[in-house]
Amino acid sequence: METLSAIFLQSAITRVKYYKLLADKTFEQLIDKDFYYQPNESSNSLAVIIQHMSGNMLSRWTNFLTEDGEKNWRSRDTEFIDQHYSKKALLDIWEKGWSCFLGALEKLEENDLLKIIYIRSEPLIVADAINRQLAHYPHHVGQIIYIGKMLKGGQWKSLSIEKGKSDDFNKTMNQKFS
Repeated sequence: METLSAIFLQSAITRVKYYKLLADKTFEQLIDKDFYYQPNESSNSLAVIIQHMSGNMLSRWTNFLTEDGEKNWRSRDTEFIDQHYSKKALLDIWEKGWSCFLGALEKLEENDLLKIIYIRSEPLIVADAINRQLAHYPHHVGQIIYIGKMLKGGQWKSLSIEKGKSDDFNKTMNQKFS
């Protein structure tokens, strides 16, 4: 029988991969210029969101068991300035961050979950640090999806249950799991 720690860790990894997939499916629908769309001056473009998320992941999850999660080499303020990368370059940045994050999660042992780590000198247990990121990253993924929907309009390919199709979806799920 699996322990609660093992179940938590696997559940976290599954959820993280799901949110990454939602953003990936959004990016597939977009072209280079879409990554620089801003609804207004105080909003971030997709490029900025990608730069920020990747920078955060690399800082938080590189050697996270032994080093503070806010690395000296991170330039957080620069993450919020468009660097005018191509879509391919942005997706490479994106993958680098996610690879670091997922790699760190997948290497964790059950007994690591109660270890104390630090983010900006604040002590956290590893399980709490994971939960913190499970709140932070999906927040930004929601922004990515919303911008993608605005850009694509009627050509948006839904990432979940389409409007008016809930009953059909529920019937399919009931049949699948009955």
